[in-house]
Amino acid sequence: MTDTGRHQRGRTGRRHGEAGFSLLELLVVLVIMVLLASLVGPRVLSYLGSSKRETAQVQIKSLGAALDLYFLDAGRYPSTEDGLGALVVRPEGVSRWNGPYLSSEAVPPDPWGNPYAYEREGSGYVLRSLGADGEADGEGADADIVMRGG
Repeated sequence: MTDTGRHQRGRTGRRHGEAGFSLLELLVVLVIMVLLASLVGPRVLSYLGSSKRETAQVQIKSLGAALDLYFLDAGRYPSTEDGLGALVVRPEGVSRWNGPYLSSEAVPPDPWGNPYAYEREGSGYVLRSLGADGEADGEGADADIVMRGG
């Protein structure tokens, strides 16, 4: 019985002209994918870095609002020693505390996993994230994000 009008099957059971991808074709596709990743990758990473800075700015504003509520109740901002923990747990010696002032049970870390730095300054405060490097000062993604209140 012959298959006239149909493709003949070879030894592998495939029809002639239906061979799989060659190694060369796979390498070309792989090279194209690497080129695309090298062009797109840095752009995606820059968005990730800027979104962490924006998240830190939003969190600092939220902590500032909680500090202002603390001030309205206690008549002063928390001491440097009490720190931001005073927003969650009543510090000793504070009688008019109506907290907790945060919805979470603890003060959240900044987007890089570091604690926010809080310092009482005069009648106000300074609140900062130390940026991606976790150290004071820096430039770009490592720059500090600072808010002064009071």
